[in-house]
Amino acid sequence: MRGKRTLIRRIYEQLLKAYGPQHWWPAEGEDELIIGIVLTQNAAWSNVERALSRLKEAGACDLRSALSLPDARLAELIRPAGYFNLKTRRLKAVARYFIERWDCDYASMRRADPMELREELLGVYGLGRESVDCVLLYLLGFPVFVIDAYTLRIGARHGLFAEGASYEEARRIFESALPCDAAQFNEYHALLVQVGKHQCKPKPRCEGCPLNQRRNFPDPAALPGHNQR
Repeated sequence: MRGKRTLIRRIYEQLLKAYGPQHWWPAEGEDELIIGIVLTQNAAWSNVERALSRLKEAGACDLRSALSLPDARLAELIRPAGYFNLKTRRLKAVARYFIERWDCDYASMRRADPMELREELLGVYGLGRESVDCVLLYLLGFPVFVIDAYTLRIGARHGLFAEGASYEEARRIFESALPCDAAQFNEYHALLVQVGKHQCKPKPRCEGCPLNQRRNFPDPAALPGHNQR
């Protein structure tokens, strides 16, 4: 595990050097952040931004306003984010949870036990593991490492875990290798998204990738559990 811990930390350092701080999650308020978390499921962020802009223009970029809209109207506003009928149902279910369960009192949520809250959130329609951990990390500031498709792809290619590793396995590996620091988890996840979008695509673009400078890293093939590709 020591070798993986070193590799995880060096990957972070190299990405931060290459891309700089990402200032993620970009949102003007807590309600907007929650809406963005739902809309970004299976969607490019540029399309989510278009949907958020349309909600703002309609005066509906908060949970209570979004919930009060007729389904057809909400679906039309969020159309750029894709799967708009499904996301309308998900967004309303999520809005209803935060309004009815917490009265949108996010300060009270921050005083809750994070792992108990995680289990509760996983029971909300429209929130999967990645979305729940985004809520915990970005909205509430709990030190939970968010795993997404980019992270799983990059981690497998660089020997952090085997291809096909589960969400929870990958999360445990990152959390055990890093200080328990929400700010660093936030930054690291955003940096992985950046390199995943631009370099570590399904067909990798290794030339110019900040993680392709092998002298900066231990040899992944020497790490336990490395998946030869």
